[in-house]
Amino acid sequence: MAYADQQMSGNRVIAIIIVALIHIALGYLLITGLAVDAVKNVVERVTTIDVEEPPPPEPEDEPPPPPEDVPQTVPPPVAPPPPINIARTPPPVRTTPTIPPPAPPALRIPPPAPPAPPAPPAPPSQARGASPDNLNRWAARIQGDYPSSALRREEQGTVTMRITIGANGRVEACSVTGSSGSSALDDAACRGMQRYARYNPALNAAGNPISDTTTQSIRYVLPD
Repeated sequence: MAYADQQMSGNRVIAIIIVALIHIALGYLLITGLAVDAVKNVVERVTTIDVEEPPPPEPEDEPPPPPEDVPQTVPPPVAPPPPINIARTPPPVRTTPTIPPPAPPALRIPPPAPPAPPAPPAPPSQARGASPDNLNRWAARIQGDYPSSALRREEQGTVTMRITIGANGRVEACSVTGSSGSSALDDAACRGMQRYARYNPALNAAGNPISDTTTQSIRYVLPD
């Protein structure tokens, strides 16, 4: 077997050398311009060498068949895996950024105002009520104007009156609040007050004369 391989290798080397020489000769003939016929003659003279191929390898022994008594086990059926529910990707949630509210303006507290100067003291009030002016003089005149009818009937007594005194100090109104018992004397007293009586007028806080109301009594006494 080894000898055959060596012989086959030698034949291959010889064949390769011959083929190389032929190619060199062909190239030379082509270069020197020889006729194509000469090339054909040289090619025909080349001895063809058959290269024997090695015999095919012997087939290996086949494994013995399995015994018939052994029962063939059938694999159990395999259940297909349960379907996997692949949920779709939910749509992206668009979130709106929360913009914080603007900061409140800074609270500027003004400085406290300076204390107000103290108010000047109020002037003293000049308010006063009406008062008789020279009471004895005009009271005597009223008493001296004694009604003749009362004298004949010998009537006497005290008359009490409510009078209104104007800003000029004179009696503007008169009403009897306490009778003397004689209508003649009551009437004569109011007439005399409006005719003869004089008063210092009442004043307000500023000192201006104003109207005022007061009471006055006149006593009538029969002459001796």
